[in-house]
Amino acid sequence: MRIACLGGGPAGLYFAISMKLRDPAHDIDLFERNRRDDTFGWGVVFSDQTVDNLMANDPASGAAIRDEFAHWDDIEVHVHGETIRSSGHGFIGIGRKRLLGILQERARELGVRLHFEHEASADLGDWAGYDLVIAADGANSRIRSAHEEHFGVDVQVRKNKFFWFGTWKVFEAFTFAFEETEAGWVWAHAYRFGDGLSTFIVECAPDTWARLGLDRMDQPEAIALCERIFAKYLDGHSLMSNAGHLPGPEAWLQFRRIVCDRWSYRNLILLGDAAHTAHFSIGSGTKLALEDSIKLAEVLNRPGLGREQALEEYQAERNLEVLKLQNSARNSTEWFETLERYLHFEPIQFAYSLLTRSQRVSHENLRLRDKPWLEGVERWFQSKALGTPVNDPAPPMFAPYRLRGLRLHNRVVVSPMAMYSARDGTPNDFHLVHYGTRAQGGAGLLYTEMTCVSAEGRISPGCTGMYAPEHVEAWTRIVGFVHSETQAKLCLQLGHSGPKGSTKVGWEGYDVPLDGGNWPVMAASDVPWSPANQIPRPMTRPDMDEVIAQFVAAVRMGLEAGFDMVELHAAHGYLLSSFVTPLTNKRTDEYGGSLENRLRFPLEVFAAMRSAWPADKPMSVRISANDWMGDQGVTPADAVAIGRAFAEAGADLIDVSAGQTWADCAPVYGRMFQTPFADRIRNEGRVATMAVGNIYEADHVNSILAAGRADLVALARPHLVDPMWTLRAAAGHDYRGIHVPPQYRAGMAQLARNLAREAELKA
Repeated sequence: MRIACLGGGPAGLYFAISMKLRDPAHDIDLFERNRRDDTFGWGVVFSDQTVDNLMANDPASGAAIRDEFAHWDDIEVHVHGETIRSSGHGFIGIGRKRLLGILQERARELGVRLHFEHEASADLGDWAGYDLVIAADGANSRIRSAHEEHFGVDVQVRKNKFFWFGTWKVFEAFTFAFEETEAGWVWAHAYRFGDGLSTFIVECAPDTWARLGLDRMDQPEAIALCERIFAKYLDGHSLMSNAGHLPGPEAWLQFRRIVCDRWSYRNLILLGDAAHTAHFSIGSGTKLALEDSIKLAEVLNRPGLGREQALEEYQAERNLEVLKLQNSARNSTEWFETLERYLHFEPIQFAYSLLTRSQRVSHENLRLRDKPWLEGVERWFQSKALGTPVNDPAPPMFAPYRLRGLRLHNRVVVSPMAMYSARDGTPNDFHLVHYGTRAQGGAGLLYTEMTCVSAEGRISPGCTGMYAPEHVEAWTRIVGFVHSETQAKLCLQLGHSGPKGSTKVGWEGYDVPLDGGNWPVMAASDVPWSPANQIPRPMTRPDMDEVIAQFVAAVRMGLEAGFDMVELHAAHGYLLSSFVTPLTNKRTDEYGGSLENRLRFPLEVFAAMRSAWPADKPMSVRISANDWMGDQGVTPADAVAIGRAFAEAGADLIDVSAGQTWADCAPVYGRMFQTPFADRIRNEGRVATMAVGNIYEADHVNSILAAGRADLVALARPHLVDPMWTLRAAAGHDYRGIHVPPQYRAGMAQLARNLAREAELKA
């Protein structure tokens, strides 16, 4: 094939090399607009896996690159006058100019023709003599832009400003330095690479950038200011720019996240940053480009595979890897963009939060990297929880937690899950076994399913209630068993179904109206959950007074039954949620309109409940922190205000869920997908939170807690299939401080031995 590679960066060069290796007969021209030695950026960071991929693809250039690498294991975090250092991270760096030199030399050796200072035309007609045209001209690809309508390009410009400097100061650890100025916080990402040089990226929020006057400074002035801010880290060395003759303000960049729906058009193929970008804070842009090149060359040279099939496979496989890294990069980017949430943390927790920000590094991953450091974090966490220094490390999930007068033995919570198994609201033997077994399983706190405050407030005929004497009697039996046989505490979740009521039990179809015997439903406004559901009656003031009285009566019954805690369910589109979200609240009185007005009735209910519940016993509120409907519904920013409002009314914990408030919402699912909302409410609103939502491993729980993203962690489905989930996690960590029912101790000991043997075999 005759191939034109447009762009002489790592992507274009390595693709040309990879093609020639597979078939020397390929006729390849590479065109680069800059001079041979021009380069932008300083150092490139790789992982060991990337090096293995390069060695497998081309041992010659792979070895040359490998031999030039600077290696280091440590990360240093400087904040609030302290330095936190951890090890085992295994970074590899090389100068970008040296990398390009190695690849240029290898490409020439293989017969690739290199053309520098050649401006490549974006008109495909000018490349009619080539079988393939490879757009490898970077994130600002002129070729992609000229044919944008064919690629489905989505560009998101991120908030923060950054400047990519170099310095002769050699940093022995990957260094994050956070400095507070009168204008705000400024920080640096610094790491060494070949030739005794280091990359030194300075980053800050745009308002800090403007207050510092960087929007008016030329490059020498900006460099001088950054040298003063970071003088104690530079040890007298200067900062250097290779941003050419750009005016000072234009030398500061904002990262552009690029996604393309399609990576090819006719004979034009996107490669590397032209097709996708990943934020520099996870250091994977060059890795992605090189691995794109390997895959594209492989499919284009595979016998019997047509070009169309080859390009489909190229995009499908590489796009999956790109999405994984872009998700991690998004998490990392947002951490730096919301830095001030975490600056109140103690330095050791701040460093832990920084290291785990992308979710690619977890608690147990840190244990593998640097066990002594991770155990120091665990001792710190346990000491904070106990209020006294401890010597023995233990995972954060096993730290106690206090809510008013209630002490939980650990941070694991069995989340509320509708069982649809009651008769006329009365729990039965199923519920005794269900809650009793999970209490024996070691969790510190169990929530009941949403227990309804009236017969008309039930979701389905199978829902539990707390509105009749027989309900109190049945719940008392369950609470009594849990208290007598375990150390778990029980929280009674109270709610009213509102517009989502009078439906079938879950396994007969969620939110599907009953075939017969429906009862009337009500809500903030006459907005039905779906066209198939009833149109609810808008609540009147007498309706509100009656509902408040029902919640108060249920609270008093909960106290009589012996519950340790009460939660108000104000989420998921049920009655109180129908007031909170503007999607269903269309009222024009004092209970509609602004968020303050929409919260008025839910807060009235909560205040009445709080007055009826003992002052030394805690209360929580479940909220939907995101309607997943953009600005039309409740947003994560609104959720901070909602959490604060309930906390000011006396809530001790915000149970942070999301969605289920609008039938046509578009949630973004994933591992721990709702935890960012709990994080934001906790660290912006300074309110205790509980995280929930696709959390299923002990590693998830420990990472969330140690990073300060939530105070408690709730798991639902994992407890359905494994009631002993917490005991199993304790056995896996060889943690012996958890209460084990005496009947199960022999099994627990055997499980701990088995898991220890499995760990030894894996090691």
